[in-house]
Amino acid sequence: MPTFIDLSVSIKNNVHTDHPGGSPEVTYIDHSATASGLEHFFPGLKPEDLPDEEGWAVESVKLSTHNGTHMDAPWHFHSTTNYGRDKSPTIDETPLEYCFQPGVKLDFRHFEDGYLVTAEDIERELDRIDHKLKPLDIILVNTRAGSIFGEPGYVDAGCGMGREATLYLTSRGVKVVGTDGWSWDPPFNLTAKKWLETKDPSIIWEGHKAGREIPYWQMEKLHNLEKIPADGFIVACFPVKIEGASAGWTRCVAIIN
Repeated sequence: MPTFIDLSVSIKNNVHTDHPGGSPEVTYIDHSATASGLEHFFPGLKPEDLPDEEGWAVESVKLSTHNGTHMDAPWHFHSTTNYGRDKSPTIDETPLEYCFQPGVKLDFRHFEDGYLVTAEDIERELDRIDHKLKPLDIILVNTRAGSIFGEPGYVDAGCGMGREATLYLTSRGVKVVGTDGWSWDPPFNLTAKKWLETKDPSIIWEGHKAGREIPYWQMEKLHNLEKIPADGFIVACFPVKIEGASAGWTRCVAIIN
């Protein structure tokens, strides 16, 4: 019997999961509040006619496609890909075979917040775990951010993957990647400090923008990566199908035989 490890976070009311003003909002309506509303469907029905005078529980959610554990499509990064030759795919155009493949975890928890992971760092980690990268491997990056999800400072925590590291993976046939950080790139506030020093626009969102060259799909806000091995597991991460969207939520799961 395989072991299933949930790599997703819950959608909940927590202001620390995203930058200010960007967190999800969940409104809960319980069974007693909806009992009287059933009369709309069944004229003359009273709450006392129902078992325990209860209707149903229901929730309304104010949500961005980039809240919670989600998958970004190439459309999120740029309007074109393959060096401008093609329109970038949206999330509903995600090939499903990309989303059920062997997983590989890169443990980068030791890197400081804002560190820009290099191709050499990836090669060193692959050598350490004795894994030879294969096309369609799903690469999951374990950073320090995962240990403080939902806490103050989460959005500014963890190392990031830049253009060099991203192209190292995608040029070898990787299509889906993920991180437990708020972003695949280094945290915005730390990149902003470098920007003020250099005024070099190429450092802004450089990991995401690598999708202009080679298309790839990217998960953010993963969780529990410290609970999975370096390899030897399957990742299932099918995104919610939203027409023409830049991202979709995913219940990402590691399956270990």
